[in-house]
Amino acid sequence: MRLKTTDLLLLLIALTAITSGVAAQDDGGDRAEGALFLLLPVGAQGVSLGRAMTWVEGPEGAFWNPAGLAAVSRSQGVVFRGDHVVGTATALTALWANPGAGTLGASYFLLDAGDIDQTDEFGNFTGTITIRNHLGVVSAATNVLDNVAVGLNFKVIRFQLACRGICADNGTTATTYAIDVGVQSMPTESLRLGAMIAHLGPSLQVLNADQADPLPTRLRVAAAYNLVSALTDREEVQGWVAVEVEDRARELGSTSIYLGTELTAGAVDALSLRAGYVFSELDQEDGGRVGLGLRYERFDLSIAKSLAVSTLTGETEPIHVTFSIGF
Repeated sequence: MRLKTTDLLLLLIALTAITSGVAAQDDGGDRAEGALFLLLPVGAQGVSLGRAMTWVEGPEGAFWNPAGLAAVSRSQGVVFRGDHVVGTATALTALWANPGAGTLGASYFLLDAGDIDQTDEFGNFTGTITIRNHLGVVSAATNVLDNVAVGLNFKVIRFQLACRGICADNGTTATTYAIDVGVQSMPTESLRLGAMIAHLGPSLQVLNADQADPLPTRLRVAAAYNLVSALTDREEVQGWVAVEVEDRARELGSTSIYLGTELTAGAVDALSLRAGYVFSELDQEDGGRVGLGLRYERFDLSIAKSLAVSTLTGETEPIHVTFSIGF
């Protein structure tokens, strides 16, 4: 059902209140955060644009700004695959689009952080400890005005350390939930804006209440401008330049800046060239990214490569891939 203008105002007021309340919390200074896998980029477009995604419309919005799902014009299934320093990520998204009403989505994300073999005092194999992070997402988005979209994610977050065989630690499981609330606006045909609060929810308690760590709640604001529109009136050619600022909601001052560019040729069947750069609070993430997008009829394929060299492994990450099919 389409929201009214009054509903939008109430949502924005609520978002402002939540943001102010979270930012004002005293969480003990540099207190460690839990469920940091939530900060990993999901999707080839997100990787190639250097995480500057809060303004972007499309199916990857399920893992970035859910307001971007409002622009999805047809139902589709999406598969994401990528390798990170901390493990292998796989994600699935199903979107149900109803033009004029909105978009609903359901997503699942798995980060396989690997296995640890266990041995006894004689070096004999006894079992394996597996480390998995799970994320389930239900998304909803709609256009409240011709140029304004809002979106909401409800997320269930689960950390699982399990044992197969005989291990010194029998394992543990921790579960919590969170929400994302986002808004996008297109004041002109050449300017897009986006803002959101991400990963807002109760702390993740793995062992006990004293050990519980707050989620990595983030505030994001982004703007993008279509530079090509100043050079030509051809709508099938677009060249967006975007900048995004992200900060910790509980402890402002740890700012990350993301830059992204996307040159697209074609209206229905299209080719996109993408590049981005990350200036992060985490030095190992700083660096460039590049990517390619191909859209043909009902199929959409994106490939991305991070050029940043990890300070942990001394290597760059492998290729990230996103594939979707409309139905």
